[in-house]
Amino acid sequence: MTGAAFYCVSDERYFLGAVAMINSLRLQGHREPVRLLDRGLSDWQRELLADEVEIVAGGGDTPPWLAKTVAPLERPAEAMVLIDADIVATRNLGELIERAAADRVVVFRNDTDRFVAEWGELLDLGPARRRPYVTSGLVIAGGDTGRMVIELLADRQRRVDIEQTFAGRDLASYPFRYPEQDVLNAILATRVDEERITTMPNRLAANPPYSGLRIVDEPRLRCAYGDGEEPFALHQFVRKPWLEPMYHGIYSRLMARLLLGGDVAIRVGAERVPRRMRNGALARLERAAVDAVDLGRWYLGERLPASIRRIAAGRGR
Repeated sequence: MTGAAFYCVSDERYFLGAVAMINSLRLQGHREPVRLLDRGLSDWQRELLADEVEIVAGGGDTPPWLAKTVAPLERPAEAMVLIDADIVATRNLGELIERAAADRVVVFRNDTDRFVAEWGELLDLGPARRRPYVTSGLVIAGGDTGRMVIELLADRQRRVDIEQTFAGRDLASYPFRYPEQDVLNAILATRVDEERITTMPNRLAANPPYSGLRIVDEPRLRCAYGDGEEPFALHQFVRKPWLEPMYHGIYSRLMARLLLGGDVAIRVGAERVPRRMRNGALARLERAAVDAVDLGRWYLGERLPASIRRIAAGRGR
């Protein structure tokens, strides 16, 4: 068990997201191993990944969002970066990895606050203290503390009733509505001393709608807020631009650059990228049409009164 390594999970549908994420790491200067848990990649996808990724088989019937601990426990490192396939690295993560390597866990605040006092009791972890609610999309776990967190996460998330989570009936009252994320927060709130946790601001692992963020150097993936602060990553945790037509915004633009650029580590070929994300006149026309529909949907969904939104959606009575 040496050095640092990145860990992610992907199936056939999330392949393009994983490629963009891995290419972003390489462009940011990361040469550490990337260990990808294969949950249903096709043969041609495995072949394209082979030169840059260590493919890990396993996980059985575990849902993908509960499988992110499989590869780290099977092939551990001193500092383990658990990173979702819908993340793009916009800065080098070296300083965070170094911090985690000193027996710490580095996490990023979620854009919402959440705390369930019963977490500790329900998972046999002990009393839970209130602390910032963090995302499970990017977690850097180092040393004995990091290993303990990953082992507990692997064990305790087995107690989650998936049918009651957002992936099932989505019961708002269920303590583990967001399965591995709630379990991770329960562990941090019970078993890890606060001085062993570095909690970064949400804006440094930005998520939709990326408010106040702009691209300042697309080839280098650099983004910045108005005050000049630059995030470490973008996390497209909702709709995926490679799976459905959506507004060609900051994440989609960087993803297209990471799939089509001539300097990327893994080249998939333009024919495997949705046309709306490619270069050329037809792609621009398709983007314009998608953008018009998506922006209209956003304004109807977010800017109009609730009664008008219901009528527009055909639900008003």
